[in-house]
Amino acid sequence: MHYNHVIVWLDHVSAQIIHFNPEQSELRVIKSHSLQPHLHIKSASIGEGNAPENRRYFADIASDIESALEIVLVGPSNEKHELMHYLTKHDHELAAKVVGVEVVDHPTDGQLLAYARHYFEKADLMRSDPMAALRHA
Repeated sequence: MHYNHVIVWLDHVSAQIIHFNPEQSELRVIKSHSLQPHLHIKSASIGEGNAPENRRYFADIASDIESALEIVLVGPSNEKHELMHYLTKHDHELAAKVVGVEVVDHPTDGQLLAYARHYFEKADLMRSDPMAALRHA
């Protein structure tokens, strides 16, 4: 089955990836390889307390989503931005498929899929007819 759209919800522990089309969806989970605990440091000091990029984790995610036509990255923390940075640096073609990076807390699988479907429906409407989004609001 071919899926055009992908949503990736990720934090420092795992990524939930849903490949979907209007009729079907497929959930995949990728675990982080990092053994470092997630750090929250408020003061700006040397290194700023951030763990280095988990390159293998990001490479695994990139490999899983490479067939998508459009991708949205979501999550509660900075990890989604780190993944986008990784894609921009290591895979320009895949980075170009990312149509959004959004904050989403900790949804259930069903909530995540519903969010993704709604997100892409709005994006598709806006691309096809700029006034359509206003008529359907």
